[in-house]
Amino acid sequence: MHPPGRRLISTGSPFETSAGYSRAVLDGDFCFVAGTTGYDYATMQMPQDVGEQTRNCFRTIARALDEAGFGLTDVVRARYYIIDRADADAVLAVCGDVFRDIRPAAAMIGISALISREMLVEIEADALVE
Repeated sequence: MHPPGRRLISTGSPFETSAGYSRAVLDGDFCFVAGTTGYDYATMQMPQDVGEQTRNCFRTIARALDEAGFGLTDVVRARYYIIDRADADAVLAVCGDVFRDIRPAAAMIGISALISREMLVEIEADALVE
């Protein structure tokens, strides 16, 4: 049973069910968006381009936030995980387009791999509405 006021948000991804997680959790004034990769959930395809994967991450995050009654403008913290430092500029260019005026606290973390080889970037976001 979930605590009062907590709401689970799903994007319908089969990964959410099989791995037992929610795309986002709304709890009080906060919405926590799980690590989101670049799948296009309409086609269940992963683009090869890291920039397009990053744009897909933000599309999925925006949909989850919208369902919770939040928007990208409410994001206060973001974490970007990349597997290749050479992709940093392409990922940051998309992040800059999305967050240029919002400017949440953020971190980019280089890691050795994500769960699937086709995944080049993963993004988490925390949002706050008062």
